[in-house]
Amino acid sequence: MSRWQLHGDGRTIAPDAIVLPEERLSWPLTIGIGAQHVVAMFGATFLVPLLTGFPPSTTLLFSGIGTLLFLTITRNRVPSYLGSSFAFIAPITASTQADSMGAALGGVMVTGLLLALLGLLVTRIGTGWITAAMPPVVMGSIVALIGFNLAPTAYENFEQSAVTATITLFAVVLCTALFKGLLGRISVLLGVLIGYLVAVARGEVDFTPVAKAAWFGLPEFHHPEFNWALLPMFLPVVVVLLAENVGHVTSVGLMTRRNLDHMVGRTLASDGIATALSAGFGGSPTTTYGENIGVMSATRVYSTAAYWVAGIVAIGLSLSPKVGAAIFTIPPGVLGGVTFVLYGLIGIVGVRMWVDGQVDFSRPKNQFTAGVALVVGIANVTWTFEGIQLTGIALGTLAALVIYHLMNQLGRLTGTEPATAAPAEVAPAAVPGTGTTTPGAAASSE
Repeated sequence: MSRWQLHGDGRTIAPDAIVLPEERLSWPLTIGIGAQHVVAMFGATFLVPLLTGFPPSTTLLFSGIGTLLFLTITRNRVPSYLGSSFAFIAPITASTQADSMGAALGGVMVTGLLLALLGLLVTRIGTGWITAAMPPVVMGSIVALIGFNLAPTAYENFEQSAVTATITLFAVVLCTALFKGLLGRISVLLGVLIGYLVAVARGEVDFTPVAKAAWFGLPEFHHPEFNWALLPMFLPVVVVLLAENVGHVTSVGLMTRRNLDHMVGRTLASDGIATALSAGFGGSPTTTYGENIGVMSATRVYSTAAYWVAGIVAIGLSLSPKVGAAIFTIPPGVLGGVTFVLYGLIGIVGVRMWVDGQVDFSRPKNQFTAGVALVVGIANVTWTFEGIQLTGIALGTLAALVIYHLMNQLGRLTGTEPATAAPAEVAPAAVPGTGTTTPGAAASSE
């Protein structure tokens, strides 16, 4: 689809109408909405490279390129922005500490390629196997433990400047509570800006690198290395990416009044390819963004033309080393405050999956699945054998899968576990600040 049809007069939207993906408003309005998408994604997208040590300008570059690639592969039928994925933070941090940034990039690249292959599989056989293998109690447990596993990292930054961190945390909370529309959707960015100003006033920011950085130039590139012993730490992230993509497609389908289930394979493949490409040059992994769903919901404009504008703007911003240097001046206290919110929200996304999936926690199989997985993840239980290291996220994921399916099958053999009703899709919920959408889940008492 190379052209967009003008919606009405290009300036107004009727109260009961929406601007469809294949439509657009006038170009000035489309450019303005595209700029809103950049603002909405920016806060969460630049936090990932800050927390992982990846270059932010490179992340912005491949965030923009990844978005344009996504739109091309999905034939402009699924409006989406690909921002940085928070699901990768824990394995990237652990891999960098255990080996190097290159090893972390290698793990991200392999994960992206695996996701792309899963996308091709979904294109062939559909999404039913995802729910069968990972029902709501399993998927929710995995997503929750990834968020809660990051709590010690957040506290390490928090305690470096507790005052600044506390102000930043409450700034995010208050901005979310006080503002509606776009301002509410970018509450994380506003909170970071407020915390940053406090940090400047407290003398915690060094502007020397910004002054030295050039206005224009190519981003800093790094290349992946492959340490296969670290790969198991990344594999659980695939579960989160599956959930995010299925949830995003379901959400956009509901808002555009279309069934887009047939596009899930393409969105998974697009996200995987974009992630692998980004890792090939030192950028952060990508995922579909809930923040931008919020912008679409507020404006009722689902035009993919606006996302082309957003991708191009992001690429333009990435070509200024001064922007990257400015982002890196954000001090640990600010990061500590905002990650208390963000990591907690990731954990709550998993809990929301249990709620949306109507998980019945009176059943022992659900109690054991969630309970053991969360404890393993929060405690960050680590096993190392024959050079392969399994951390709390990988072991927690394994525990959730094994315990659920083992108890489920044994229960059916012994008659202690009744057969489960067929799942029914429910609407996903966007989670601001995490780049995550909660997917539709089984409406059964799993």
